[in-house]
Amino acid sequence: MTDLDTFRLETRAWLEANCPPGARGPGPVSNGSTKIKITDRDTLTWLERMVEKGWTVPNWPKAYGGGGLAKDEYVVLLEEMRRIHARPALSSFGTSMIGPTLLEFGTEAQKLRHLPRIARAEVEWCQGYSEPGSGSDLASLRTRAEDNGDHFVINGSKIWTSGAHHADWMFCLVRTDPEAPKQKGISFVLLPMDQPGITIKPIRLLSGESPFNQVFLDNATASKDDLVGRLNEGWTVGKRLLQHERSGMESLVAGGAGSASESLVNEARKAFGVSGGKVADATFRQRLLGYEMHHAAYRLSQRRAVQESDGGTPGAVTSIFKVVGSELQQMHHDLQLEMRGPEGYTIGDADVKQWLFHRAASIYSGSNEVQRNILAKRVLGLPD
Repeated sequence: MTDLDTFRLETRAWLEANCPPGARGPGPVSNGSTKIKITDRDTLTWLERMVEKGWTVPNWPKAYGGGGLAKDEYVVLLEEMRRIHARPALSSFGTSMIGPTLLEFGTEAQKLRHLPRIARAEVEWCQGYSEPGSGSDLASLRTRAEDNGDHFVINGSKIWTSGAHHADWMFCLVRTDPEAPKQKGISFVLLPMDQPGITIKPIRLLSGESPFNQVFLDNATASKDDLVGRLNEGWTVGKRLLQHERSGMESLVAGGAGSASESLVNEARKAFGVSGGKVADATFRQRLLGYEMHHAAYRLSQRRAVQESDGGTPGAVTSIFKVVGSELQQMHHDLQLEMRGPEGYTIGDADVKQWLFHRAASIYSGSNEVQRNILAKRVLGLPD
């Protein structure tokens, strides 16, 4: 028996003993926000146990609150969690975006200040990137940060800021040299959200939900100690964070919804009946089969990316997972509503809200058109 086999058996035993029944299957997951109280006892117990184990961020160094697992061990942990349908104990912009970015670009003081709090679920972050006039063309951003001794004074506006109303901190791209060329003169800063210079206004979507916000920064401040990377060179940091956002190790191994294909087949069997062991409606069956094949290919590609990686998030190839993953999400919800017939599109229905929300999946986190440009230039080496 190899060391990895031993680790798998020990991990399996620990999960069986420590993951409460109420933390298995669909349900609430902590994002670490101090503004959201966890009311479900099993969810809270699961979080506390995983924090103590260091497995809220299993592959982070132990010095920063992580579990210190090697890549192969981390993959085993995720596989064993999936085997018992254990939910993540913590899922946030901190664990998936700013945390991995600080591990690469942060100073030791920044890592010690911010990473343990993320690992302990004591803070949630939001992303200050898009602006009313700078969406897909992000490098045209105009939010200004002026040097004021030991801190920056920030003025401008950010939009489509997911979870800003629940966030404790923001990681933000700001222009620190307005005379520099487009991608130059941009810096990456961190700032607390509970300060007088920040106003948050929710944006109501077609689905009726308001997960996005516009954030107004009026003489908001960010400490010079929270400048990540070099002054005026934040574009490099910001792009790397987006790669973490689009496809971190957890999403590569877990494959997003995971059992989405199986759940659709079961729903289709109930909706159309079964004939000869197959979904009775031949036309819908063919569309469902196409989805299943694409979903399986997507999962296999994710596995290959993990095997070829050094344990961190891959580079420009993550754009593949953003494009294909968002289109699979949309295909899933299209099929889900289609099998319900004309009555399936009832405004206010939970499935319809999800269908409406995922119309934006090919836009947020960098539109699919932008991702295809990245793939053309950075992966295929095609000319501009």
